[in-house]
Amino acid sequence: MTYDHYLEEPGNLEVEYFSTFGTQRGGNDFHAFWSEFEFGATAWWTTELYFDGQTTFDDSTIFTGFRWENRFRLLQREHFINPVLYIEYEQISGADRILKEVEGHDVESDHAVPNTIARREHNHELESKLLLSKNFRGWNIAENTIATKNLTGGKPWEFGYAIGTSRPLALKASAKRCNLCRENFIAGVEMYGGLGDRYSFGLHDTSHYLAAVVAWNLPSDWTLRVSPGFGLNDNSHRFLLRWGVSREFSGFGETISRILGGHRP
Repeated sequence: MTYDHYLEEPGNLEVEYFSTFGTQRGGNDFHAFWSEFEFGATAWWTTELYFDGQTTFDDSTIFTGFRWENRFRLLQREHFINPVLYIEYEQISGADRILKEVEGHDVESDHAVPNTIARREHNHELESKLLLSKNFRGWNIAENTIATKNLTGGKPWEFGYAIGTSRPLALKASAKRCNLCRENFIAGVEMYGGLGDRYSFGLHDTSHYLAAVVAWNLPSDWTLRVSPGFGLNDNSHRFLLRWGVSREFSGFGETISRILGGHRP
């Protein structure tokens, strides 16, 4: 998932459900899923909480952990390149398979381990990203550099990347409110993968993917997303299908403040 430099509007809450279906050679196919609660704390800070789970076909369905994500916009106004700092804490099991990003030497065979064995591994990870994003003639171009440290077991820093570009099908809004207007659809493409670790940086024993991305923004504040992806080498899953639905609630922070602060005369 390639991030651009846009944050959630201050005071707004976005509730999201996403899933990843993955084919698996040497094991059972799986359907990983997560719920996400994204809140615009300020104009420069967005915070999110994830709850992960997965179903491995002919195996079991399990809860795999949680994540706390924070994004900080480093420059207030639009610039030639807009940097955002991303920091995430993860407490997940070895059975987590949402594949929100790929890093280090993550490969397809890692996900062939049965749930009863994989869930015994408990990881506490700190993930950081530098998000660089630019708008050019209606296109958004973004690059994410990833560095992750497993805080348990003394494992080295692991690295990864994501590169993507997207554009609305129309740049001018229609005069009338409608669901199927071209400006409500965003299409793009992304590439992502691992870059090894501190001791073996590079492309050796890593996996990489190329995916199309389509989003449909409805006037009712609902958004639908779908992204079919394909592995680019023998270490990758042959096919990944990501899809999700989200709903934005405007003024959520102000509503909570009124409830907690009581009614003012």
